[in-house]
Amino acid sequence: MSFGRAGKNDYLCTLIQKSLNMSLSREISHAAQLIREGKVVAFPTETVYGLGANALNAMAVARIFELKERPSFDPLIVHIADRTELNRLTTSNDPRIDLLAEAFWPGPLTIILPKSDLIPDIVTSGLETVGIRMPANEIARALISEAGCPIAAPSANKFGQLSPTLAQHVAKQLPDVDFILDGGQADVGIESTIISLNVKGFEILRHGVITREELEKIIPFHALPDAEKMNIVSPGMLKSHYSPEKPLYILEKETAVPADRQRVGILSFKGEDTDGYAHVEVLSHTGDLKTCAVNLFAAIHRLEEADIDCIVAQAVPETGVGLAVMDKLRKAAYRYL
Repeated sequence: MSFGRAGKNDYLCTLIQKSLNMSLSREISHAAQLIREGKVVAFPTETVYGLGANALNAMAVARIFELKERPSFDPLIVHIADRTELNRLTTSNDPRIDLLAEAFWPGPLTIILPKSDLIPDIVTSGLETVGIRMPANEIARALISEAGCPIAAPSANKFGQLSPTLAQHVAKQLPDVDFILDGGQADVGIESTIISLNVKGFEILRHGVITREELEKIIPFHALPDAEKMNIVSPGMLKSHYSPEKPLYILEKETAVPADRQRVGILSFKGEDTDGYAHVEVLSHTGDLKTCAVNLFAAIHRLEEADIDCIVAQAVPETGVGLAVMDKLRKAAYRYL
């Protein structure tokens, strides 16, 4: 068999791709077997890497809390690969669920729903509701399908610390995890939008890349009074979260810009006013807020590893996805106020 130069290159690329696909398929099968055995596996989703276990195995889920050092009052999200799984995981038959799923699943939307008895209380921290989503990442869905069970998974990091968007971030924080399924960089880069449903519509419990405006095209927005929110709890609602080990401060109107920038790193919105800083990370040179979200955690990871004493972050516009970016930044900075 003979090839021209271009033909030979195409043939080699095809062989390499097939080899990579076979290797990934074997890793997915291995990870699925570990899940079935009650082990804990880190795996990619389009948002961030998750730390997953069989959502129907209370002992396996307990290992997630142990590895993350996560408090037991903070519930987990359950990931599914097929919408038919809702029939056995929730007691709700609300037609709005199908409308939302049709519009946003697979994708970075978590819906809080009444849980069925199949889901152990440890998953929901004793609550009668559970957050469910279907990830868009094909590796994640293949893992769930092959494992043959829904997978409970928070972000694959130590509790309260930076979320991982690369397998290396997981390995750095969780060296004792049973297996890391490497799927490259997360496409979205921040955790899913979380919503709850009420009689009049929905409200957002955690901002993500899916915005209120997009959701309102499907069902109306309606925020319940605080007095009616006592039993609605979801991940990501704590004031302090996503924190790097180095102090992080947000440069807003009331924040003074450091006079001496030689030991300071900056997380810049568009690359403006960065002169003199020891390390610069730009979220989006064009000011695109979705790009900011994708790059956020990876940029903070690089700043944390740089030879600096602290990090300052420029604020981004609080519209659309910018609401989620600023929510993450404020929680990252909260412990250093």
